[in-house]
Amino acid sequence: MRIEDTAFLCDEVESSIRHNIPAAELSNIIDNIGLPYSGINLSYSNSAPVGASDADILVTLSPKHHPTADYVQQLRMSLAKEFPGVMFAFLPSDIVTQILNFGLPAPIDIQVVGNDLENNRVWADQLLQKVRYVPGTTDLRIQQPFDNPFIHLNVERTKAQELGFSAHDIAQNLLVSLSGSFQTAPTYWLDPKSRVSYPIATQTPQYRTSTIPDLVNTPVTGTNATAPPSVLASLVSMQRGSGMALVSHYNVAPVIDIYGSFSGRDLGGVSGDINKLIDSMRSQLPRGSRVVVRGQVQTMRSSYFGLLVGLVFAIFLDYLLIVVNFQSWLDPFIMISALPAALAGIAWMLFITNTTLSVPALMGAIMCMGVATANSILVVTFAREQMAEGKDPLTAALQAGYTRFRPVLMTALAMIIGMIPMALGLGDGGEQNAPLGRAVIGGLLFATVSTLFFVPTFFSVLHGWRKKSAPAK
Repeated sequence: MRIEDTAFLCDEVESSIRHNIPAAELSNIIDNIGLPYSGINLSYSNSAPVGASDADILVTLSPKHHPTADYVQQLRMSLAKEFPGVMFAFLPSDIVTQILNFGLPAPIDIQVVGNDLENNRVWADQLLQKVRYVPGTTDLRIQQPFDNPFIHLNVERTKAQELGFSAHDIAQNLLVSLSGSFQTAPTYWLDPKSRVSYPIATQTPQYRTSTIPDLVNTPVTGTNATAPPSVLASLVSMQRGSGMALVSHYNVAPVIDIYGSFSGRDLGGVSGDINKLIDSMRSQLPRGSRVVVRGQVQTMRSSYFGLLVGLVFAIFLDYLLIVVNFQSWLDPFIMISALPAALAGIAWMLFITNTTLSVPALMGAIMCMGVATANSILVVTFAREQMAEGKDPLTAALQAGYTRFRPVLMTALAMIIGMIPMALGLGDGGEQNAPLGRAVIGGLLFATVSTLFFVPTFFSVLHGWRKKSAPAK
């Protein structure tokens, strides 16, 4: 599409967006149509535009608005019905998702790497059709279109040589006419009054090259003094065709990117199904090609592995620290016996709130481990003091549970109440950290009950068995 056609289409899409989002919740809409003006702007763009047929529509909501995900889902359905010939993709707009994607325009990036682009494209098309049937996938597309229209100008070398022109002369004249001379031959003009230097670009006005006859009538001059001035039509033959609108490389190798997102399902489940499809089709890959899954999937795997290892080490280091402090192996084991209940509470809370497991949720789980252990320390320490006064393990455990009931409850409630605003996702971007608050609340609810009832029982059982097993003096 020409850029003016894309601009007209953006106006129609804007009208549809304003129809779906109430005016009171809509702040403004900004359209960025076509490629960025300079390479600097292109390097900071995370939408990966490929030409004049691409456009970014940035929708800014007012401070008090309904959940963004609901509007995204609504627009994803309505826009596809109203504009069936247009491809829509909802790009990451918040800084957290952009960082997790490492600048990619989608959380899922399936890269087909290899030099055989034609056969790789056929294989990528087959994979794309199968990935569309994976539950939870959305916004699937191949980033590199192969049907971009081209005009191929083939230099008639014999005729050009007779007139005294070289292929370099013809290409240079056309390049300067269409793209300007600033990239190849920078020229500056110094203002004698302000002494400021301004760049000057020599280029044919775009309205003078809007048709094919205008293009082939481009004047051509050669470096050879004997070459007479000519026009492009007498030196080249024109042929229409199509090809790749975008050529992408990763680590020098040519790649074809299949971008996609997820909705209504967790990224881990979607990526697992996609990996199964890739493994089933790997034998059909062209020789010398390979498939790499990048994007947020790759980040998720490394982050989850690190946080799960951190969670295990948090429990283990808590245990070792208490062992050193209490000079005992048994009592620290009793203190951390409430942590399985905390993990169960985290899973229960995430399940009933329909919250997927995420990096903030795992961070909340690690936070919950410390608070749950601290409450258990209060109970077990008091029970040990009661046993030191000569009471039996059962009486000491009951006294500890009764006496430490209020301190444990107040400590847990303070943490739970403080996490409620975060768990509700209030404020701009509050839904990003909501899983952390929900994980802490669910874990502390179960851990508090376990600390007040299970830990004293476990203490009395183990110390009672230890007392019976001890040799009589």
